[in-house]
Amino acid sequence: MLTSKMTTTMKKYTKYFLTAVLLTAFSSCKEDFLEYVPEDRPTVNSWYRNKSEIRQATASMYGRVWWSVNDQFSWLAGDVMSGDMHHNWDAEGQFFYMSFNESNQYIAQGWQGFYDVISFANLIIDDMPTIASGYGVDQTVINEGLGEARFMRGIAYFMLVEYWGEAPIIEKAAEKVAKGELLLPKNTTASLYEFARRDLVFAAENLPVTDDPGRVTQWAAKGMLAKLHLSLAQRSVGGGSIGSANDFTIAANYAADVINNSGRVLNSSYEDLFKVQNEHNPEILFAPQLINGGWGFGSSRQARFARSTIVTGDATAWGSGKCATVSLINTVSSNAGGKTDLRRKAIYMQNGDFYNYISTENGGYTYNIVTRDADNNVIEGATPTLTSLKKQIVGNDKDNGGYAITNQDSPLDIYYLRLADVYLLYAEALMGSNNELTSGPGLAALNAVRARAGLDPRSTVTYVQLFNERRIELALEAQSWLDIKRRYYRNATEALNYLNAQNRTDMYFRIDSDDAFENDPAGYELVPAGTTSPNNNQNTDPVVVFTASKMRLPIPGN
Repeated sequence: MLTSKMTTTMKKYTKYFLTAVLLTAFSSCKEDFLEYVPEDRPTVNSWYRNKSEIRQATASMYGRVWWSVNDQFSWLAGDVMSGDMHHNWDAEGQFFYMSFNESNQYIAQGWQGFYDVISFANLIIDDMPTIASGYGVDQTVINEGLGEARFMRGIAYFMLVEYWGEAPIIEKAAEKVAKGELLLPKNTTASLYEFARRDLVFAAENLPVTDDPGRVTQWAAKGMLAKLHLSLAQRSVGGGSIGSANDFTIAANYAADVINNSGRVLNSSYEDLFKVQNEHNPEILFAPQLINGGWGFGSSRQARFARSTIVTGDATAWGSGKCATVSLINTVSSNAGGKTDLRRKAIYMQNGDFYNYISTENGGYTYNIVTRDADNNVIEGATPTLTSLKKQIVGNDKDNGGYAITNQDSPLDIYYLRLADVYLLYAEALMGSNNELTSGPGLAALNAVRARAGLDPRSTVTYVQLFNERRIELALEAQSWLDIKRRYYRNATEALNYLNAQNRTDMYFRIDSDDAFENDPAGYELVPAGTTSPNNNQNTDPVVVFTASKMRLPIPGN
């Protein structure tokens, strides 16, 4: 376990109380490889005796250890802070308004969550090789187990550097505790990138080409390396001292390897990606594995995102005020070029949308701006943008073949890396420092993603168009802020202008509450951020202003 404290007189250091982290037992009929793992240190010395025991230990890194990141932090930082999700409530809303400080509880949860992953990985990295070798386990088997652990640790440090910029690198925590070394320095940005890169390279070189569904392979590591090297490359474009133009080439080579040799393919239907029965589809490269094991074992996102209990089928639905921002809605429309983007309905609901696989007992679910019961009481109200979130929402147990979707534990895995992501990374890498890509495999990769969305191919693509394509393709998957950061590295002024031009607090108000248009967009007016409705004197929220100081999260304090 790990906590932190930073004061104004000690900004170079972060204090950690390092204690042993128990490896939690997992079991599920759905995720067969999440099985028993030893819980106490003495038992570990008689563990790791063969491949089976090593794989049971590494299975602990795929599930509950990601909870503190996934429950709220990842989408608050990845989707709300990026301006894709309109959500203005309490401490969560501070990510929308960029009004948080080091005391925000969700920043602390994210920081702690990444170090939870690191702690689990370090237990395996520190103990397993020596013990397994003593039992005569083959070095290839040992390295595969290390590859899984270092993959997870590499992702955690990559996320830490993208969100916080600087953070302590922790290795051999037990030795540090024994020596009383509890005051650890923050490592530099360059050091964090290099540490994450080395972990991911080791994983790419030692993980297998194929494995059981849900287990990471060398292709997951190579896909993450493509993303990491793109961050380095874009930093070099912006004139920073980290990274070089050669990182574009390295990123492109990793992405091409995944695309051409992994055997992964784009799932035929974008919407089907986000149904429980398809979570082990051929597009997924890495996703924490979630199960119906109660609070903390599954995904809480259906409960967090769903508009109402009509959608979820139980008492948990806390997303009545969450919706797509006007900025995201406008990007979807403009990017489609007059056609219908097939992804939109899977990302957010808008008036008239019908989902035949949700609320199946009632014949499906139709989205209305306002829903009233038989007594004319409002049971689903209008959101600030007349939309509601859809992605991560899967319905009730009867909609999903009997999976018990209760207690905020949807079994839909949370995707961290998909092949479509790698396709678009490939296009970005081949574009390099230029502002346009006019031909070649990168443009073909982008057009493959557009084709699945039902959109026309592009003969050329600009950097901004590629950025917008990624914004839509990966919307509500906690990826958007990472893309914004790369844009910021490339051109800080342009990225800040983009964020400040979002007018993320734009919202709709009824023109006349007594008319018959509560379920017609024509009955509402769009009121720009920081202004007052001319019809009923209702105010939107203030304009959100971004500056360079807001491009890193503060290290949490106690």
